Amino acid sequence: MESTQDVLVVGGGVIGLASALALLEQGRSVRILDAGRVGGGSSHGNCGTITPSHAAPLSAPGSVAMALRWMLTPDAPFYLKPRFDPALWQWLLGFARRCNPRDWRRGAEARLAILSAARDALPEWVEHYGLDCEYDPTGVDYVFRSERDVADFAAELALLDRIGLPYERIDGAAYVRGEPALREGVVQVVRFPGDARLRPDRYVAGLARAVRERGGIIMEHCRVSAIDSRDDGVTASVSGPGGSGRHGARDLVLATGAWLPQMARALKLRVPVQPGKGYSITYSRPALVPRCPLVLHGPSVCVTAWDSGFRLGSTMEFSGYDASLNRRRLDALERGAAEYLHQPVGPEKQEEWYGWRPLSVDDLPLLGRAPGHRHLWLATGHGMLGVSMSTATGRLMAELVSGLEPHIDPAPFDPARFGPA
Repeated sequence: MESTQDVLVVGGGVIGLASALALLEQGRSVRILDAGRVGGGSSHGNCGTITPSHAAPLSAPGSVAMALRWMLTPDAPFYLKPRFDPALWQWLLGFARRCNPRDWRRGAEARLAILSAARDALPEWVEHYGLDCEYDPTGVDYVFRSERDVADFAAELALLDRIGLPYERIDGAAYVRGEPALREGVVQVVRFPGDARLRPDRYVAGLARAVRERGGIIMEHCRVSAIDSRDDGVTASVSGPGGSGRHGARDLVLATGAWLPQMARALKLRVPVQPGKGYSITYSRPALVPRCPLVLHGPSVCVTAWDSGFRLGSTMEFSGYDASLNRRRLDALERGAAEYLHQPVGPEKQEEWYGWRPLSVDDLPLLGRAPGHRHLWLATGHGMLGVSMSTATGRLMAELVSGLEPHIDPAPFDPARFGPA
């Protein structure tokens, strides 16, 4: 046995780091094992918006029909690549069963609970841990250029009304007069004042620094090849340039994001999670940028400006673990932004990025004890909202692992809700 800690965390993305940090605060010793570099996955390239406004799950009534129509449009915001993939089609059937008003509302209520708790905790984490991540509680505005898009969003707004999320409708022409970055033609804006933004790569780097400062160990480029889960503890076997050997612990938290299904089979776990591929482009900051993050509703493009840069992102592509950078998807981001913004790109393109988001079949994270395992815990399935949910997820995982009273109801996120493998 090479080493022993109270807790092993497998996965050094935003969820693994937040969980490790919260566990350290409970006095637990923690070692993080990551197959690559810390924060190198889907934590790195998202738009950094903190969005209780995204409480509504993707499984809205009518979502499947829309996705099937978009199968023939490779640059559509939600794209399902036609292929023979039994696991994907089984996932889609489960997703389709949840596209009904009752499940949609239940999912939204659970998502709002964890999103709101995370949003409330974020300023405290930024201050307490000294996170230099360009955090700004400025809100997020959804921008519409057609009455049809406004009508399409009406059902989601009605749902947000029912679950108590505040927002404000603003006349499009009046909004544009006060926002010179936008082109004419906006018909309506919906403002979500409770949203915020940060720079995610800097946020993750700050979390990693805070983990190390509090005695946590982070091992990068160490792939976990096997996990031995027993009644008296857990052992992980690792190999790679960052180190090889066996690491034991009382508990192990699996926070490997979209890669969890590959590990779950060996552990006899049912984890209905699919990799949803997202894209972003990062630029140096243009001279004229929006005052707060925007969601451009027609093309489904998120626009975020920081002092240090400018990013276009979003899209959801179901293409398995295809590791190619799809030029059509990147071009669609720039084309969509150009419909709305006077300066849709920055003077220097700094990075083109893709990453796999772990999308669960009900669009709720899996947080809690792994079924059939005493000391194995799951923290995955956050979809596009890992950064948004990170602080509350980290705190909840520390509470569950440590046997403390949870600060939010964990029942909606219990991995056992999907039944045995």
